[in-house]
Amino acid sequence: MPRAIISPSVLASDFGKLSSECQRMMDGGAEWLHMDVMDGHFVPNITMGPPILQCVHKGVPGIFMDCHMMVSDPEKWVDDVAKAGGGLYCFHYEATKDPLALVKQIRSAGMKAGIAISPDTPSNVITDEIGNAVDMILVMTVHPGRGGQKFIEGCVPKVSELRARFPQQNIEVDGGVGPKTVDVCANAGSNVIVAGTAIFGAEDPEGVIQQLKASVETAQAKISRQN
Repeated sequence: MPRAIISPSVLASDFGKLSSECQRMMDGGAEWLHMDVMDGHFVPNITMGPPILQCVHKGVPGIFMDCHMMVSDPEKWVDDVAKAGGGLYCFHYEATKDPLALVKQIRSAGMKAGIAISPDTPSNVITDEIGNAVDMILVMTVHPGRGGQKFIEGCVPKVSELRARFPQQNIEVDGGVGPKTVDVCANAGSNVIVAGTAIFGAEDPEGVIQQLKASVETAQAKISRQN
């Protein structure tokens, strides 16, 4: 299985000091930073766009921005996000008619490609061709559009189904994940964990990051022994 990665969700940070908040997470052991880009069309909220991503990229040396594109027409933002320093461009299956063409476009722009599915979307829409073409599959465990929602445990079986088909793929979970819910995600086979309030709101964010990572690694070791 691929290695454990914790990607703190910047949506839960203090946007008034965004760069320092991102640096704080990296200093605490985060490898990726999850950047929620919302356009007010695909989801009923507006957050950050390429100009803000560019500022963060310049202000935080070495940052890997895991860009979650909750946008309509994700094709039109690829070049702008790449120029802003995006490391991974994760679009929603529900927002495009040709995911494979979009994956090629993202790769051509110099970024890794991810595909996300919302809670109401079954995992079987991720065909073998799509799942093997991307660098990451994101299973949403809340409805996209705003932070602070309750974890939807009914989405977890999708993680198990995808892990069974794609044993070497990065599988990310996002939404309501924290110390109380990470184990069920990790045991299902997720190796990339997005957590927002659970990390940014903690007195010891470094400790939470390490706790989440340890949960994934423990689950991976258990799965390996079973196999």
